[in-house]
Amino acid sequence: MKKVLLAAAAAATVATGVFAAGHGERYVMITHTQGTDPFWPVVEKGGRDAAEDVGATLEYNFDVSGDMSAMAALIEAAAASNPDGIIVSLPDADALGPAIKAAVADGIPVITINSGLEASAELGALMHVGQPERDAGEAAGTRAASEGVTNGLCLNQEAFNTALVDRCEGYFSGVGGDLNMIDVSNDPAQIETRTAAALQADPSIDGVLAVGPHVCEAAVKAIDAVGADVHLACFDLSPGVMDMIADGRAAFTIDQQQRLQGYMPVIVLHLYNNHAGLLPGNNVASGPGFVDASNAGAVKELAGIDR
Repeated sequence: MKKVLLAAAAAATVATGVFAAGHGERYVMITHTQGTDPFWPVVEKGGRDAAEDVGATLEYNFDVSGDMSAMAALIEAAAASNPDGIIVSLPDADALGPAIKAAVADGIPVITINSGLEASAELGALMHVGQPERDAGEAAGTRAASEGVTNGLCLNQEAFNTALVDRCEGYFSGVGGDLNMIDVSNDPAQIETRTAAALQADPSIDGVLAVGPHVCEAAVKAIDAVGADVHLACFDLSPGVMDMIADGRAAFTIDQQQRLQGYMPVIVLHLYNNHAGLLPGNNVASGPGFVDASNAGAVKELAGIDR
């Protein structure tokens, strides 16, 4: 992964240094956020920063309903506007695949980000920028097991999102045992209520994985309310998660460096469009990496902004 990221960074440097004047490209980014997850503003900022660096414009769209048919409609509308490229997260390949394939058939270059690594190439996307989700989950589970977890619970805020299911499945592959995953929704109040109910229903649970930062922040409230003694692990960064790690309420979080997921696709599309299809030879694996008490201080000020 290190070599891929170094190559990607070199590409970004070339694009910034040589093409800062820009060629007037217009790119559209569409993600599956409902506007409540602090993860996505960092992705958006990365994309806008890259567009500014290369003199392009970036349009950022999402549907607050979280409905996949509504997201597919956004992809179709973006394609109809004939942009120079589309950047799209891919939580449900079955629902979004036809719209992506149609855009590719119309000659629009597409890069997938965040989720959908396994389906990206078959839909015709140029490449994918994100982390291998099952591997990330397994890394979290293996570490949790080494820290004493024997009976886990995974909190999934988007039951439709195959990437989050992969995280949960990977976690239990690492910890051992059958998958124990509950749908907590994206509503912090429901996350807290459903997590508390699950912990009360099974006092033997000694490990919780929250696969989103806002989920982790709500989960710790449920853990405190129930008085449970559990190992809490998270995915992604937020100021709240950094504070939880610093004071020992969370063991670690998995960092997928979402700024790269916004920044790199714009850079790659810029190079692709202006240099006869110039393209990295591989997908860009933006993670996973661990943030824990040993390094949380170094990234705390960037959490929710550039990390």
